[in-house]
Amino acid sequence: MSIPQDLIPEIPSIQDPALAARLQHRIDRKTKPLGSLGRLEDLMLRLGLILGSETPQLHEPQVMVFAADHGLAAHGVSAFPPEVTWQMVENFLAGGAAVSVLARQHGLTLSVVDAGVKHQFQPRAGLLIAKIAMGTADMLAGPAMTADQCSTAVAAGKTLLQKRPGNVLLLGEMGIGNTSAAALLLARLGGYALVDCVGRGTGLDDAQLRHKLDVLTRALNRHPRATDPMAALAALGGLEIAMMVGAVLQAALERRIIVVDGFITGAAVLVASRLQPAVLERCVFAHRSQETGHRLMLESLKAQPLLDLGLRLGEGSGAALAWPLLVSACQVLSEMASFDSAGVSDQH
Repeated sequence: MSIPQDLIPEIPSIQDPALAARLQHRIDRKTKPLGSLGRLEDLMLRLGLILGSETPQLHEPQVMVFAADHGLAAHGVSAFPPEVTWQMVENFLAGGAAVSVLARQHGLTLSVVDAGVKHQFQPRAGLLIAKIAMGTADMLAGPAMTADQCSTAVAAGKTLLQKRPGNVLLLGEMGIGNTSAAALLLARLGGYALVDCVGRGTGLDDAQLRHKLDVLTRALNRHPRATDPMAALAALGGLEIAMMVGAVLQAALERRIIVVDGFITGAAVLVASRLQPAVLERCVFAHRSQETGHRLMLESLKAQPLLDLGLRLGEGSGAALAWPLLVSACQVLSEMASFDSAGVSDQH
């Protein structure tokens, strides 16, 4: 699939051995035994490298929940009917969803993006209408998106992110059927057996899971030539996933911290990282979900998540739950005394 000029920006590496050494020295000289803050120390180092500072500061964090419908949902791959997508968007906007509660609790700005929901919303605060189509097409009959729709969605994600303030993007999503799209993208781009990528999603029973696997097997076999990242995204993905790809690419270009939620947001990062590998240097992975394929998704991305709470909700809930750890990492790095400043004797 040909990619329009300037759609995929060049993402440079942020590897900086000198800064990494200064950060590590700063971490090691805190009033504690070496390495005693465990993976919080790894997080301090990562945040410092992403933001290019020995005292990284987080400001105006943005939770963006990208929503869209999926043509494949008509084949019964979800335990919930397709109209739940637009109903949950209304729930987000009314403040009643889990991510809405967590965003309020932690002072995070929450925006919901209509990337392709099969519903017409009334404009209001907190809703970003960027609808490309009324959901994707049935990928058993043809590609989920045309090449133009896919490119337009990626470009829209870039533009939306450019207009948001702050230096942290927390990714979220909503779309009945989108665990199917994520599983297909993981199988195709990660090279895994589809059966290992397909899970229960919204809570399928054993018979429903077998049906889902059958449908997805036919979908994957329908598009054998969609092997490069953009072709796979167009054939097998979703409008919300494509728009997240654009947002991730733009966030990486602007050197924002990208907090990746679960399986579906991971699929967007997988596509983006296959286009520009240095994207992964800007990512913090919030949690390991219960969705079957998420372990393989994290493996494919060489990611170590911060939390493992048995979540499988999506919508950015895991990213919001991980947020206080980022705050703590920055505060400890900036404010915890060193052996020298506190007059405490170092270990021998």
